[in-house]
Amino acid sequence: MSTNPKIKTTLPVIPLPYRHAVTMEIFKEKPDLEIWKAFDEGDEMAFNYIYRVHATNLFRFGGQFTQDQGLVQDCIQNIFIGLRKKRGSLSEVKSIKSYLYKCLQRDLIREIGKRKDTKVGSDTLGEVFFEIEVSFETKLIQQERESEQQVKIKQALGQLTSRQRQAILLLYEEGMSYREIAEVMELSEVKSARKIIYRAMESLKALLIKKRES
Repeated sequence: MSTNPKIKTTLPVIPLPYRHAVTMEIFKEKPDLEIWKAFDEGDEMAFNYIYRVHATNLFRFGGQFTQDQGLVQDCIQNIFIGLRKKRGSLSEVKSIKSYLYKCLQRDLIREIGKRKDTKVGSDTLGEVFFEIEVSFETKLIQQERESEQQVKIKQALGQLTSRQRQAILLLYEEGMSYREIAEVMELSEVKSARKIIYRAMESLKALLIKKRES
C-alpha cells in the first residue's frame, strides 16, 4: 500500500490555557525539592510552574523596596533568565519561594545602591532600604474589623524597625515559616527570625496598649 507524500500528518495544537492547567496539576502536590530538581534537569514545565506560581508575589514583595515597578520587573526577569542559563548546575533548594525572594532582595538592593551610590551589606539593608509601606490590605490588619483599630495597628507597625516590619510581613502576608524568613533576611539561625518576630510582636502590643490608654 503506497502513501501519498503530499499528505502531511499534523498533531493537534493544545490550547495554551489547557497546557498551563496541566502544568499546575502536575506539580501542585510535589515538594519544592522535587520541582527544583526537575527544573535543574531541564524540565520546561517545571520552569513554567515556578514562574506562574511565584512571579506575581515576587512583584508585590519587590514593591516593598521601591515604587519603581519597571526596576522590579527587570530584576524578576533577570532572575529567571539567569536561572535558565544555570540549569544543570543549580544548588539544591528546599523552599523555592524564600530562595527567589532572597534573590530579588539582593538584586534590588544592588540596583538601588547603584542609584544612590551607597554600599550596603545584608545586615544593614533592612534599615537603609526596607522602608515598608504597610497597607490596609495587610492580613494582620484585615483581622481587625473596626476601622479605628486598623488605623492604630498601621500606626504601631510604622513605629517598628524596618527589619521587624519585614519579618512580620513575611510571616503574616507571605505565610512564610521561620526557616524561610531566616533565609530571605539572610539570618544565620532560625532562632534569630523567631527572636525578631517575638520582639516585634511585644513592641506592637506595647504600642497598641499605649495608644489605647492615650
